[in-house]
Amino acid sequence: SQPNQPSGETLSMANRILPLELIDRAIGSPIWIIMRGTTEITGVLRGFDDYVNVVIDDAVEYSVDQRTGETVRTELGGEILLNGNHVAVMVPG
Repeated sequence: SQPNQPSGETLSMANRILPLELIDRAIGSPIWIIMRGTTEITGVLRGFDDYVNVVIDDAVEYSVDQRTGETVRTELGGEILLNGNHVAVMVPG
């Protein structure tokens, strides 16, 4: 067994998937995006670039009202562009 590898397992490039490949597979599918802070956005992923700036269609934003603590749902409509610097987590499906 080689150091730093689980015994009985051989890791190869064929088993690996790059992050951008995973996002590419999600194009045209619903996606849930957790932004830095307390905002979450759902919609249909239409595209992205190497900086993970993403284009979302039929976007809905969920945020917390700081005064009441209640979740506020806002339909953003149409296509929107999200800056990849503000994306914390993307959940396809």
